[in-house]
Amino acid sequence: MSLDRTVLAFAGVMVLLSVALTLWVSPYFIWFTVFIGANMLQSAFTGFCPAAMAFRKLGFKPGTAF
Repeated sequence: MSLDRTVLAFAGVMVLLSVALTLWVSPYFIWFTVFIGANMLQSAFTGFCPAAMAFRKLGFKPGTAF
């Protein structure tokens, strides 16, 4: 899996997890969802993504097919 797809999959899992935590644990977990969305938005404009840096260190390569 490419680095870009890995980051998108990770973001999707984190959003779903934060929504589940908001529904079943505490409504304050909505701030986790807000944080994830804000991080995705700033990454779109600046190109800085901490998750991408972490996955790159784990060996994921940009642009590879699978």
